[in-house]
Amino acid sequence: MIRFLTHRTLQGIVLILIVSMIGFTVINLAPGGPLSQYAMTPGMSQQDLDRIAHQMGLDRPIPVQYLDWLVNMVSGDWGKSYRDQSPVLDVVWRHMWATLLLMGTSTAIAVALGTLIGVLGALKRYSVFDYMATVGAMIALSIPTFWFGLVAIFFFSLELGWLPAGNMYTVGDQSFSDYAIHLIMPSIVLALVNVAIWSRYMRASTLDVMDQDYVRTARAKGLPRWRIVSAHIVRNALIPMITLAGLQLPTIIGGALVTETVFTWPGLGRLFIDSLGYNDYPVIMGLLMFSAILTVIGNFLADIGVALADPRIRLG
Repeated sequence: MIRFLTHRTLQGIVLILIVSMIGFTVINLAPGGPLSQYAMTPGMSQQDLDRIAHQMGLDRPIPVQYLDWLVNMVSGDWGKSYRDQSPVLDVVWRHMWATLLLMGTSTAIAVALGTLIGVLGALKRYSVFDYMATVGAMIALSIPTFWFGLVAIFFFSLELGWLPAGNMYTVGDQSFSDYAIHLIMPSIVLALVNVAIWSRYMRASTLDVMDQDYVRTARAKGLPRWRIVSAHIVRNALIPMITLAGLQLPTIIGGALVTETVFTWPGLGRLFIDSLGYNDYPVIMGLLMFSAILTVIGNFLADIGVALADPRIRLG
């Protein structure tokens, strides 16, 4: 176990370093640059821009800027936002909880519905339900998230008036029920694609388990069908899904970016879009690193979860 933890930790650190190098280089080579917001200020001369660039360290080579940023990041200083000079970590922290709430709720919906649809589709293979689930999954995978979000807003907010069109809460009414009502549409929209993915993988995993010898043995012993399904089929079919949960983190984060923009949800995705508009490079870099770290941790926990769920797997 210790060897595995050490090996995966080192892999994660190397991966995060590679992501940081690529991200830092691409951001700093992008057209415009962080000085573009100052260049639009009336009366700003080239000498003023050069002075600001020197103060911000932008006149140094990119490798030197990267090493300086990396040392500061490791020490806990992720820089300051160009917009209001707030520490990047504070900015990310303020928006993080909204994103985690949205991601957690949508993941719970996707896992519950995807598992149920996948298991039922496998148990009723080639039935009408199975064909409908397959067609529904293909349609869900084909629908762009932003389009589905706009359609949901049009029908359930503008036409029917059942749900709020956006934001995380109503000003002056930050009760639990108010949060829950605002969470319904964005969480379902974000979960749509993941339900389709989970149901397809769960169906395939369930079918694979149903053909195993221990399932045939359980049937031959005369065990009740519900016990065979719950204790032998579903339990073992869920093991590969733990790995899928870790691999789905980047997809969920990317989907959250679009969903938060459509529903004006005050999370990290919305912050990323706003930071792009302001050329707020320190915040953009901070969000990139936060996503990379979250993805590495998610895959790390998924590997441990698979080993704990399946005693046949040994971490070495």
